[in-house]
Amino acid sequence: MTGASFGRVGVVGLGTMGAGIAEVLARGDLAVVGIEVNADALERGRGHLERSTGRAVKRGRLTEEGQREILDRITLSVDFTDLGECDLVIEAVPERLDLKRRVFAELDRVCRDDAVLASNTSSLSVTDIAVTTGRPTKIVGVHFFNPAPVMKLVEVIRTVLTEPEAVERVAALVDGLGKTAVTIGDRAGFVANRLLFGYLNQAATMLESGHATRDDIDTAMKAGAGLPMGPFALMDLIGLDTCLEILEAVHAESRDRRHAPSPALRERVTAGLLGRKSGHGFYVHDGQGSPDEPAEHDAETPAPIVGVLGTGPLADAVAAHCGRAGGQVRTTAAELGDCDLVIECAQDAEAGRALLVAAAESAKEGAVLAVTSATVPVIEQAMATGRPGDVVGLHLPEADGTLAEIAATVVTAPGVADRAAALAGRLGLTTVRCRDRAGFIVDALRFPYLNDAAAMLGAGYAGADAIDAAMTLGCGYPSGPIADLDRLGLDRAVTVLRALYAETRDPAFAPTPLLAEHVTAARPLR
Repeated sequence: MTGASFGRVGVVGLGTMGAGIAEVLARGDLAVVGIEVNADALERGRGHLERSTGRAVKRGRLTEEGQREILDRITLSVDFTDLGECDLVIEAVPERLDLKRRVFAELDRVCRDDAVLASNTSSLSVTDIAVTTGRPTKIVGVHFFNPAPVMKLVEVIRTVLTEPEAVERVAALVDGLGKTAVTIGDRAGFVANRLLFGYLNQAATMLESGHATRDDIDTAMKAGAGLPMGPFALMDLIGLDTCLEILEAVHAESRDRRHAPSPALRERVTAGLLGRKSGHGFYVHDGQGSPDEPAEHDAETPAPIVGVLGTGPLADAVAAHCGRAGGQVRTTAAELGDCDLVIECAQDAEAGRALLVAAAESAKEGAVLAVTSATVPVIEQAMATGRPGDVVGLHLPEADGTLAEIAATVVTAPGVADRAAALAGRLGLTTVRCRDRAGFIVDALRFPYLNDAAAMLGAGYAGADAIDAAMTLGCGYPSGPIADLDRLGLDRAVTVLRALYAETRDPAFAPTPLLAEHVTAARPLR
């Protein structure tokens, strides 16, 4: 039997999450008691279970006999006393501390003294729940991710009061169910949500400030950072009200500006625009509100002639993009006379400025001059050229990737950014637009999130493997933040963060001491 120390498990609350947890437990051959507040809610819970297992049957992942066996292991009831013989009870009611405390008071009354009680809270303090019970040593957090039958990560949360045996038994149960248990301390948001929602909230703030559009931000984070969904599509999927609740809970503990809910988020929740479940959030969910696919460029349009100035990996990658598109490449200032686009790929700002000045003297009228650095204001480089109206930022967050971020300055001439985007498109690049700000879009969102992860590691809250597992298994990210920092380069991370801090003076953007220390020592985080 899965999790031999727990033969019978109760689940209180059979919404989408609670029903999913009950299904996972029943799939693990455990006897499950599902509790709801009234008969109507119980029937809705039954529907969740039947539909979820039914989908698995239709997809060939479960036989009809297997579905019946799973459902037969789950006893549904509106009577809390039916939990009396359970070894473990998992609470999965909405994220309200007062409601959860009421549930635990009832569990205290009906459950055996040796039963372990767990909360599936995603953001609230498990300690705040535990101290109101008569058994704080047997209270743990067990945070499943939605949809519970699919997602592999479960965060197991210990408080300073929890006895080690209770935590170990719950973690063993989770592992026995085929999930990955990450055991951590009691901090609002735990690992995954604390990292995820700082990033999501910053994206909402970025939109509100007019830095970039909703679609460009979502496209940038998918095409440029390799994420499965953009932040606005993800918030609509999660539910904007849930996002607001989690941010408020995390901010109450951290007092970090990154966790203070963006007015753009709060306004939509107040208006009842909650995302997919209400049909309207950041997108309108009628089949017309999703980000558009990148436009295909006319194959008959010839690839541009491109000047690539500078040396190093970025220059090589840009030249390779041009070559694959069938374009011609020029690499010295003297050859730029027929170029449509000149891209400065220097490895430092001073060298880049010198290359741009030389390019401005040689390039034809109407040629676009592009700055690739994400840490020096494009306007500073543009003003040095003598023809600032022709200058834009053109940043490739991944040198060998397919995303180009185009940033116009306040003096970029009308139509120049459009020409830059069209020329980049003819090189096979997906383009997005933003203002001339440090980090453009991708780095401005990515590196503060990575900094948060490094701070978590430096504080000893969770290890590198646990942090990476939380984001890959809990959020579906292609790689974890600690692995990303080592791949992208700690020196690059510190440089971008310092540029963001210099521009905003937001303490959340200052590089965490662990990053600065490892850069000085020239050592990766792992």
